[in-house]
Amino acid sequence: MAMKIDILTLFPEMFEIFKCSIMGRAIQKDIIQINTHNIRDYSLNKHKKVDDYPYGGGAGMVMTPQPIVSCIKSIQKENKGKVIFLGPRGVTLDQEISKKLSKENELIFLCGHYEGIDERIYEHIDMEISLGDFVLTGGEMACIPIVDSICRLIPGVLSSSESFMEESFYDGVLEYPQYTRPECFKGEKVPQVLLSGHHENIRKWRRKKSLILTKERRIDLFKKLNLSKEDKKLLKDIE
Repeated sequence: MAMKIDILTLFPEMFEIFKCSIMGRAIQKDIIQINTHNIRDYSLNKHKKVDDYPYGGGAGMVMTPQPIVSCIKSIQKENKGKVIFLGPRGVTLDQEISKKLSKENELIFLCGHYEGIDERIYEHIDMEISLGDFVLTGGEMACIPIVDSICRLIPGVLSSSESFMEESFYDGVLEYPQYTRPECFKGEKVPQVLLSGHHENIRKWRRKKSLILTKERRIDLFKKLNLSKEDKKLLKDIE
């Protein structure tokens, strides 16, 4: 059964990107199903307005509850999944969150805009996710990478050659360095171990490099690792 994702947005055209590349193939194979819904279509305002001035004053506009709640309730007739809002109060996305959500059968994403959403909409939201402590022009900008990070973990979305098992963050470490042809480029050669054909030595080299890179560039991730005996030996060998 295909994972069903419904996206509530003011700009459905922004999600045409999912028709491309890996995501496009997954949709064609009916592994995932992505539907977009224009929140304006649910507005009872004769001008299809979805925003208004905030009570108490202040800069900017706030998304009104009626169109969003009506849209959510309409979608929930066919999609019983979690309603996820892309907003600054949410938990910061990481690989563990993507893994958990990739096991769901249905999900609903709400993309905010302007200065945010009316507080009363939150009672219709199950989860809020943020990409980080920075400002985007709209929830669509956050929704695209979040949906991508979830869907690529669904069995069948990636081919064996595109496997996520050894990618950065999958097991808490950064990915090891990669090389391809030519063997020598401007005097820099591919590490000899990668040319050896010795799979166990290659595996150890890659693990060591992953650990080194993570320790050097993402000490926050490194401190969370539960190092195995082999990991400790690999790191000791470079001290």
